[in-house]
Amino acid sequence: MRHGTIPGAHGRVRPLSLLGDSALHEPCREVTGFGPEVAALVEDLFATMYAAQGVGLAANQIGVPLRVFVYDCPDDDDVRHLGHVVNPRLVETDGVVIRGPEGCLSLPGLEAGTARYDHAVIEGLTVTGEPVTVHGTGFFARCLQHEYDHVEGRVYADHLTGWRKRRLTRQITRASWHRASGPA
Repeated sequence: MRHGTIPGAHGRVRPLSLLGDSALHEPCREVTGFGPEVAALVEDLFATMYAAQGVGLAANQIGVPLRVFVYDCPDDDDVRHLGHVVNPRLVETDGVVIRGPEGCLSLPGLEAGTARYDHAVIEGLTVTGEPVTVHGTGFFARCLQHEYDHVEGRVYADHLTGWRKRRLTRQITRASWHRASGPA
């Protein structure tokens, strides 16, 4: 990203992968080159995330199986966190486990109470290959864990059990986007 520009301003909005798309269920590949293609991918991720009114988006959610995600997410104190991580590694989760409502742009219109730690630390790289460490608390920690799950080939529904899993499964089968995209 060019310094001083608005994230996503030069990106293009891409179609979102929906639950059932194989790209969402396979671990993503490491990024090995840090040229203009990675910067353009980050711009497209921001543009797509903003168009869909999300707070985070991983590359496999737009059909690109690379370990990259972006975020523009508040924490519980309403402090805005804006950035991206290439080749993220979840290096720490701790604190209290909180079950809170969680949604996903790949499961539009649905959410379920999902247990997440209230503190998370992600290490990775910027689009230029510089090391970056991102600390999140509260809702932002949830966002970081959610996006990290995506690059690992998981969605929040994979964490659910019991009646929460059954209820979300019923909602998925009734969702118009699910019927249009085929079986999950």
